[in-house]
Amino acid sequence: DLAVNLVGQPLVRQQVMKGVREFLENRNPVKPLVMSFHGSTGTGKTYVSSMLVRHLFQGGLQSPYVHQFSPVVHFPHAEQVEQYKENLKRWIQGNLTNCGRSAFLFEEMDKMHPGLIDVIIPFLGPSWVVYGTNYRKAIFIFVSSAGGEQINKMTLDLWRAHKDREEISLQDLEPAISKAVFENPQNGFWKSGIINEHLIDFIVPFLPLKRHHVKQCVISELVQQGLEVRPDVVQEVADSIPYFSEEEKIFSSTGCKTVASWISFFF
Repeated sequence: DLAVNLVGQPLVRQQVMKGVREFLENRNPVKPLVMSFHGSTGTGKTYVSSMLVRHLFQGGLQSPYVHQFSPVVHFPHAEQVEQYKENLKRWIQGNLTNCGRSAFLFEEMDKMHPGLIDVIIPFLGPSWVVYGTNYRKAIFIFVSSAGGEQINKMTLDLWRAHKDREEISLQDLEPAISKAVFENPQNGFWKSGIINEHLIDFIVPFLPLKRHHVKQCVISELVQQGLEVRPDVVQEVADSIPYFSEEEKIFSSTGCKTVASWISFFF
């Protein structure tokens, strides 16, 4: 599914497959699987996290063992952070008591109140039991736009240096992502023990998408909607999307995010 439906993300395929496969094949993992997805809008972060849970849990996102948290929905008010910490700890503890193989998705980590996420540290580390619960088979995924600008800038620089995206390595990007994400006071990971204690197993960068990737997204969206795949429509939709940089216009500014709404203009 990743190979066929996720466009333009060789690093994501590699990292996610490696992480998930090794984790699930290990009958006695020493700690939960913790992955952090980073990249700008429309590059596939939410798509990949929902694809993962669709394959791992019957019912996918609707499974009673998959739990999504959005700071805007669940933790909107800065003055209630202490209460949110209490709630979050209780939710995770309760759900892991029901099923040690639960998955927890934290959307928009860049909008999370700093300090809040640290309450889940005891659930992420290599201890055997927390609060009477064995939780080492759980999966935690953090999704964030933070680091997206840096990833975009570095991908553009590498493109200018004639380095193909298939040649970009995690080592090329990781230092810049770490700096942007973990040293930003506006970010949910600001001064977080999750970072200081190295509890994230995989930092997964999502690269900006080029025009031909956007066309692939248009085609799969047309197929999904049961519409005719017309080359002129594919071209028109791809041309309607803004690209950067200003001079070269190589990468889509919104990834594949707006593809579906543009298609509706042509049918």
